[in-house]
Amino acid sequence: MHIPPDTRVFAPPKPPSRPLPAIIGDTLRTARLRAGLNQSEVAKVISISRNAYSRLERGLMLPSVATLYRLCTALNATPNELLGFHTALPPGGVAAAKDALRRRVHNLSAHQALALIQLLSGMP
Repeated sequence: MHIPPDTRVFAPPKPPSRPLPAIIGDTLRTARLRAGLNQSEVAKVISISRNAYSRLERGLMLPSVATLYRLCTALNATPNELLGFHTALPPGGVAAAKDALRRRVHNLSAHQALALIQLLSGMP
């Protein structure tokens, strides 16, 4: 598997300081409250019992991959968010990411550049 050079500049994530079930429980609760849902509503949408969902939020059990997928969809969250990974780039990573993006944009054809401009102009 080929890894583009731009993606190799970031260090691997640090191991979590807390148990994974506790991290997921906290992030689930945050995402659920942000979505304005109660536990019963989330449980119904993802097809598990309210008690099972409550155990997930309390960090007493881990979701299966299929349940994690349904949780992401129901709560409009990414897997990285629910797994507790930061969405911000590491220190020094912003400059490297900007340089990599600048190089990639510079290599676009005129047609691709126009499509990118149209795509970005429609973003909020």
